[in-house]
Amino acid sequence: MKYRNAIFIVLLVIIADQLLKVFIKTHFVNGDDVKIMGSWFRLHFIENEGMAYGMKLSESVAGKLLLSSFRLIAVIFGFYLLHRLVKKNYGKGVIICGSLILAGALGNLLDSVFYGLIFTDSPYSCFSGNYESMRNMLQNHNQTGVAHLTKFGQGYGKLLQGKVVDMLYFPLLETRLPTWIPFMGGKNFVFFEPVFNIADAAISVGVLTLVFFQKRLIHKPMASNATAQPVDQNPGVADAQ
Repeated sequence: MKYRNAIFIVLLVIIADQLLKVFIKTHFVNGDDVKIMGSWFRLHFIENEGMAYGMKLSESVAGKLLLSSFRLIAVIFGFYLLHRLVKKNYGKGVIICGSLILAGALGNLLDSVFYGLIFTDSPYSCFSGNYESMRNMLQNHNQTGVAHLTKFGQGYGKLLQGKVVDMLYFPLLETRLPTWIPFMGGKNFVFFEPVFNIADAAISVGVLTLVFFQKRLIHKPMASNATAQPVDQNPGVADAQ
């Protein structure tokens, strides 16, 4: 697989991820919930200052800067590693998984680096609501609290301090747990509760595919034709015959 094909995969994921994030950021109030396919697939706008699926490294500005800096270093190393995998003729599956992981890391890095500089804030708002469809939201939505693009550097934050936009929500099962279950008995239970984005999904697909199919995907690079040819140790004997 060629390196340009791997970069094409990265670009596709980045474009899809950023288009959806910008749409959500500029059309949804923080906390808005819109049903897309019944109750099990919704667009639910939240922002987080941490890692994938809303996990956080720290509440402080220093923690945010550390995480964003780590993302930047990881992405730079990711491009180098992806190029090495292609150059060493690793299988297509490994390169595709590597491209997805790199694209996911880069997608969330763009939020962290630039969103604070180019968007106004989206604080969690009392104007957020629950809508039965996208059409219903767009027709009846209160625009108070919706963020918008602003002049570079006049947004809600500084370089490397942007918040990551999440919106994909799949509460496949919502129930109340039986009272006999230790610690959790009688409480509401939601599966799958985390809200995430396309970048998070790309990272998860790439990592999980490598974990579960590593024996099939990860193997020694195929030898090139030049090195695959057997070497005749006694050319003189063959000539004599």
